[in-house]
Amino acid sequence: MTVPGREESRRPFSMLRAFLDNSASGGLVLMAAAALALIIANSPLAPSYFAALHAYLGPLSVQHWINDALMAVFFLLVGLEIKREVLDGQLASWSRRILPGVAAAGGMLVPALIFSAFNWNDPQTLRGWAIPAATDIAFALGVLALLGSRVPTSLKIFLTALAIIDDLGAVVIIALFYSGDLSLLHLGLAAAVVVALVAMNRMGVVRLLPYLLLGVALWYCVLRSGVHATIAGVLLAFTIPLHPRPARPDDMLGSPLHRLEHGLHGWVSFLIIPIFGFANAGVSFAGLTPAALVDHLTLGVALGLLAGKVIGVFGSAALMIRLGLADVPMGATRTQIFGVSLLCGIGFTMSLFIGMLAFSNDPLLQDEVKIGILCGSILSGLAGWAVLRVAPREIPAPEPRVAE
Repeated sequence: MTVPGREESRRPFSMLRAFLDNSASGGLVLMAAAALALIIANSPLAPSYFAALHAYLGPLSVQHWINDALMAVFFLLVGLEIKREVLDGQLASWSRRILPGVAAAGGMLVPALIFSAFNWNDPQTLRGWAIPAATDIAFALGVLALLGSRVPTSLKIFLTALAIIDDLGAVVIIALFYSGDLSLLHLGLAAAVVVALVAMNRMGVVRLLPYLLLGVALWYCVLRSGVHATIAGVLLAFTIPLHPRPARPDDMLGSPLHRLEHGLHGWVSFLIIPIFGFANAGVSFAGLTPAALVDHLTLGVALGLLAGKVIGVFGSAALMIRLGLADVPMGATRTQIFGVSLLCGIGFTMSLFIGMLAFSNDPLLQDEVKIGILCGSILSGLAGWAVLRVAPREIPAPEPRVAE
C-alpha cells in the first residue's frame, strides 16, 4: 500500500518545493543581514566595517573575494536551477515557459527603459541601465513566506520560474556589457577547460569531484580573462550531467546535478547570499544630502524597480492571458498576479551586484545606487505584501451533485 503523498515526494517537482522553502527562509536571513549592514555602516563601527571589506587577502580584497568568488558559487546554483528547470522541470515545455518567459522579458525591458529615460543625458550613469532589470527571488519568496497559504503554490512557481529566466537574462547582460579588457590567452584557456568539462559529460562521468576541480581552474581563467568571474559558475553548471530518471526510483538525488544542487542550497541561501548582502548593503548616510534622494541615478533605479517591474511583468502577463496565449496560474486571481508583479520589484542581490560592476570605481555613485535599490525594493515589497494580504482568493467551484 502506498502512503498518500510519498510518491509525490519522490518526483523531481519536490526539488522545486525544497527550493521554494529554502529560498523563502533564506530571504528572511538576507533581510536581517542587509538591515544589520545598514545599522553598522551608520554606527561607530562603520570605520572597522569598511576597513575590513577593503582589507586584502592575497591578490583580492575581502569584498572582491565575496563578489568574485563566493558569488561564483551562487551563479553555479543559478545555472543548475536553470538547466534543471529547462530540461526536467517547470520550464521543460513551451506551454510552461511562455507566461513566466514573456513576463520576465517585460520585467527586464520596462525597468531598463525607465532608468534610461532618467539618465539619458548622463553617459556615466547610463551605464547602470541594467540595475533595476533584476529580481531577487530570495527576498521575494521571503515576503511570500510571511503570507502563508494566502498565496497559491502556482503563483510561487510562477515567480520562481520568472526569476530563473530573469537570472539567465542578467547573466547574459553581465557577460556582454559588464566585462573588462579581454585577455585572449585566458579566454582560450577557459574555453579549453569548458571543452574538457563537456567531454567528461559526454563520456558519462558522474562523479562531481572532477567537475568541481576543473571548475576552480575555469573560475581562475575567467577571472583573468576580463569576463566577470561569476560567469564561470554558470558555465560549469551547464556541463554537470542531469539524468531525469535516476538509477534507483527511491533516490531522486542520484543525478549529479541534483546532488550538487541539493548540497549547495543551504550554503547559498543561509551563508553566501547573506554574506553578500552584509558586505554590499551597507551605505553610510553621513554626508549624503537630500539631493541624493532625488538624483536622476537614484530615481532611475528606484522607479525602475517600483514602477518598471510591475508594468513590465503584470502588463506582459495580462496581455498573454487576454490574447489566450497563456492561462492564469491555477487557483490565482489577477489581483494576486498584480501583487506578485510588485514583489518582482525587489531587486536586491542581483541589482546590487550589477550596480557594483557598473560603477566599480565610483563609491559615490555606488551609494546612490544602493539608496535607489533599497528604496525601490522596500516599497515594492511592502506594496506587494499589502496587495496580496487583502487580495481575494479564488473560490473553488462547487462539485456537482450526483442525483440520488
